[in-house]
Amino acid sequence: MSKNILIIGGNSGIGLSTVKRLQTEGHHLTVASRSDSALSELGISTQPFDAENPAPLVLPETLDGLIYFPGTITLKPFHRLTREDFLRDFQINCLGAAQAIQFALPVLKKSGSASIVLFSTVAVAQGMAFHASIASAKAAVEGLTKSLAAELAPKIRVNAIAPSLTDTPLALPLLGNEAKREAAEKRHPLQNIGNPDHIAELASFLLSDASSFITGQILHADGGLSSVRTF
Repeated sequence: MSKNILIIGGNSGIGLSTVKRLQTEGHHLTVASRSDSALSELGISTQPFDAENPAPLVLPETLDGLIYFPGTITLKPFHRLTREDFLRDFQINCLGAAQAIQFALPVLKKSGSASIVLFSTVAVAQGMAFHASIASAKAAVEGLTKSLAAELAPKIRVNAIAPSLTDTPLALPLLGNEAKREAAEKRHPLQNIGNPDHIAELASFLLSDASSFITGQILHADGGLSSVRTF
């Protein structure tokens, strides 16, 4: 069944894979992104959205779904993190999502059964060195997810996906050569890193009616990293 879905971001990586999947499934997409280069190649028009300074969006009369992609990977030793690092990560990952949801909430409420999908990270569940800023921001996203799931039930479901390292442009500094990639794969029980298409499939599921009994959940698409030890 075709749905009206608002996509924030979606110009690369997991976001672009998800846009392509939702477009193939025949959904009506409203897209707001900082850049439109890859999206325009798909024939998708976008309106501007700056996660650091969100502005109200032009939306359809009814929305059945919202998915928020903007994110950061700020990896530094704790003593080198600045107040600005923490604030920027929180703004882009959590506050930007909260503001986008506030913009869309009136039209999401008009849907009989709407779904919101946010993104966290495996680094919230599994403590990782050098992740203090981004893990703090994404932990806030998980708190937002569960709080809104309670507040907006039963008409609007809210869930988050917490991937591990995924093969995207954002992760390129961590996967820049074969040695780095191999080391990253070996850290995961499934001996692999994330594939954007697999995460897109999960996002599509959470936006669909097939997930209508799921809300307030953090889905760990992380190759077992947050919960499995093979030794």
